[in-house]
Amino acid sequence: MMVIIFLILILSVFHVTMIDYLYNNPTFYQLNAYTWESDDFRSMQLGNIVADLKDIDYDTLTSLMVEHQYDLTKVKDLTVHTDRLLKIKPAEYRKLKKAYEIILGDLKYFPVPENANPDFPDVKFQNGWMESRSYGGERGHEGCDVMGNTKPRGTYPIISISDGVVEKVGWLEKGGWRLGIRPPGGAYLYYAHLYSYSKEWKKGDKVTAGELLGFMGDTGYSKVEGTTGNFDVHLHLGIYIRTDNNEEMSVNPYWVLKYLEKYRLKYSY
Repeated sequence: MMVIIFLILILSVFHVTMIDYLYNNPTFYQLNAYTWESDDFRSMQLGNIVADLKDIDYDTLTSLMVEHQYDLTKVKDLTVHTDRLLKIKPAEYRKLKKAYEIILGDLKYFPVPENANPDFPDVKFQNGWMESRSYGGERGHEGCDVMGNTKPRGTYPIISISDGVVEKVGWLEKGGWRLGIRPPGGAYLYYAHLYSYSKEWKKGDKVTAGELLGFMGDTGYSKVEGTTGNFDVHLHLGIYIRTDNNEEMSVNPYWVLKYLEKYRLKYSY
């Protein structure tokens, strides 16, 4: 009997000690000053638990990501322990939270409006983050493709998903006719392979969320301006942020788009 009691005491002490270690060991939460530059962070695995939210609470999002090793695709419970994270690593936590705010905080609409005709074929997209691409050399796919290949180029309107300022416009060999827009929070949004622009955009032009930017196409993969037909009609959306060591670091837009699906404008086209 004494042996059993002794073993129970030992197990209890071990359990308390391990819990204390996990909560206080700086490596447990996988959180440091450069977490926002890690592959785990960049993959932006928000999961349905975040994508289904009407509005994002950034303390909840940040804590969820840290506590679930930056993958929420199988998480179903919003319970978090923000106070513990702030107690253990306040500066690192706030830096990570700010990164999520930069990426998501300015976004208002899905980039392709819904057609008012319910029988019109809708666009589709899937998680193609870092899939292999070979044009211009082997590389990973740094964006998300919204496919509209059931209709001719120039059919689907592309709108701005945020307010912002045009930073880049014109032909890019890999991106075709593209627009690069900087929202107020500091992210960089890249809209590529456009068939045409809605107007003659210039660097410095202000853009309003929901404003028509142009039309979906298949331009690019050529040094010759206006080249089409090298791939299916689609919008490539890229999201980039500035970090300590990167002027433009890409993050995965897939789950961001899943979150924005509930915020679609409706057009007749």
